[in-house]
Amino acid sequence: MYKKFIPKNPKDFIKVLLGNVKYSLVKAALEESEYFCPVCSSAVSRFHRLSDFYHENLDKHGYIFSIFQSETLNYLNYSCPVCGASDRDRLYSLYFQKEIFGVKDEFSLLDIAPSGSLQKFIKAKYPHISYRSADMMMDGVDDVVDITQMEIYRDNTFNFFICSHILEHIDNDRKAMSELYRVLKRGGKGIAMAPIVLSLQEDYENPEITTPEGRWKHFGQDDHVRMYSKFGFIDKLQSTGFLVNQLDINFFGSETFDKHGVHHRSVLYIVEKPL
Repeated sequence: MYKKFIPKNPKDFIKVLLGNVKYSLVKAALEESEYFCPVCSSAVSRFHRLSDFYHENLDKHGYIFSIFQSETLNYLNYSCPVCGASDRDRLYSLYFQKEIFGVKDEFSLLDIAPSGSLQKFIKAKYPHISYRSADMMMDGVDDVVDITQMEIYRDNTFNFFICSHILEHIDNDRKAMSELYRVLKRGGKGIAMAPIVLSLQEDYENPEITTPEGRWKHFGQDDHVRMYSKFGFIDKLQSTGFLVNQLDINFFGSETFDKHGVHHRSVLYIVEKPL
């Protein structure tokens, strides 16, 4: 915290440089900060909004849905100015601190296309976790693997997985879900998240839409192949065999959501493989 405290008073700044800053000054800075990032433990005055790149492209290509219909997206308080953690990264870290903090037994975790800031958080806070990252395109992961064909992992290997905003890129998302189910131990859990448009009654996809322009218009990004409805996303997960738990503002609390820049519409989907 001391390194991230930047006082406004020049005399206090000199105290920081000399290492003589008092706890009262740090405490005051924390109290003045409106937000807190649980990923990097930084008190911040604000989070950055969603990049104009997205707004400009959605507008340019005539996106057919509304960004205000997204279930888990805080476009005004999107990313941490210190570590870059997105609002959903912050939501995941809150879950870890609430549900996995006390886990001390052997614990294996598979992280698909990892978020850099969340990856650092997990490795620093939970050194007992046997952590593996995986992706087909990303540099620096432990395993280069297609999520629809993860034969390198045996059945019932991992206690937990993170699959965040991956499935909307996958043509055969049901196959990807079945692979996640297969490699998860019985009683194991996972974070399964994807963009959800709350106005949709069923998943929206069209395999004939393949151009970047068409995908921006219909799916909200040039490498997305569908938009999920809430019902459709849950139904696919349940059809795979998962038990699906929805953790929302009632689970975390409104004050927690507000302090960490998580929108009140946000829902964390925790899936579980039955014993």
